Amino acid sequence: MFNIKKIQYSSKGGAILSSILETAQVVVVSLVIVFLVRTYLIQPFLVKGASMEPTFQDGNYLIIDEISYRINAPQRGDVIVFKYPKDPKQYFIKRVIGLPNERLEIKNQKLTVFNAQNPNGMTIDETYLPAGDITKGDETIQLKSNEYFVLGDNRPASSDSRYWGPVAQDLIVGRVWLRAWPLNEVKAY
Repeated sequence: MFNIKKIQYSSKGGAILSSILETAQVVVVSLVIVFLVRTYLIQPFLVKGASMEPTFQDGNYLIIDEISYRINAPQRGDVIVFKYPKDPKQYFIKRVIGLPNERLEIKNQKLTVFNAQNPNGMTIDETYLPAGDITKGDETIQLKSNEYFVLGDNRPASSDSRYWGPVAQDLIVGRVWLRAWPLNEVKAY
């Protein structure tokens, strides 16, 4: 820990110097704390686009929890922020639909997940989707042990795993923890 001792001066100029040094110490400690929190715990993101409507709108300001996935794996239904597999400089936000080692089938506008617990398949109850939205496509996807299948909540307007494939676990930045803006829509997830 830091051991900070207040320096006392007898002159007026010394008092000003003391005040400047104290302010500099507070600023440096604050910057270190902010850097550590932003790097290892939480990070802000701004939603751009309509792929997650109605859950998140263009311009929503989100706080992302970066530590949970260091302890536990992402779960089906989590909304995550990740580096786009085709250009890791870009960040995307989508919902986790398929988990590692699962097989997903999109057919007749239905999404079916096959795994050890459901060898005959299960349909996911996607109550977050707008009424009438369907999952277009005709494909079967087998996920590897470190891959996730992600989709936007606004399926007709979403570029997602149906088009560019699964997301590797090491590309996941974190899960959406809080919508912080607009203020009338603040909500924890």
